[in-house]
Amino acid sequence: MNIQGKNIKLRAIEKEDLELLNKWANTVEIQYWLEGWHFPTNMEDQLRWFSSFSVNSINQRFVIEAPELGVIGTANLVDIDWKNRNAFHGMMLGDKEIRGKGYGLETVMAIMKYAFEELGFQRLNGSMIAYNAASLRLYVGKCGWKEEGRQRNYYFKKNQFWDKIIVGITRDDYFELVKQNNYWEDK
Repeated sequence: MNIQGKNIKLRAIEKEDLELLNKWANTVEIQYWLEGWHFPTNMEDQLRWFSSFSVNSINQRFVIEAPELGVIGTANLVDIDWKNRNAFHGMMLGDKEIRGKGYGLETVMAIMKYAFEELGFQRLNGSMIAYNAASLRLYVGKCGWKEEGRQRNYYFKKNQFWDKIIVGITRDDYFELVKQNNYWEDK
């Protein structure tokens, strides 16, 4: 099964994707935009990470595929809380040449549709580093997420501390957004 957007699809990560994912995991420019601490990783580590995946896991990870480009990034629903119907969502677009072309918007909309319309979630949670203005514009500016808080001096990157911006969207927020922008109407 794939999660279908207008022009992208999200699918399970396959073994043949690992070489590209390992390349991105070792690209400093990409890691600068992501939360947390990242160490250089080798293919053995990548294989161990991959072998831990299970459809029964509370952490589901996908690759983003675009026509004629192939795999362009990753997206996830992690820390799934089935009782309270929520999860944390994150996304990473790989090579910088594909950024700013609408693939992020497509991915977030597809994840939200899947989470709210297929899984019956009540909310999605997210966060980003304060200097990641592009992600803030995407999630809050275009995709209907709300800034819900800030944890000061949370991340240490490039010899400086940065705030963590906490964002979220509820099921009602999503359906109101789709009603306002008719996002899925021309699909």
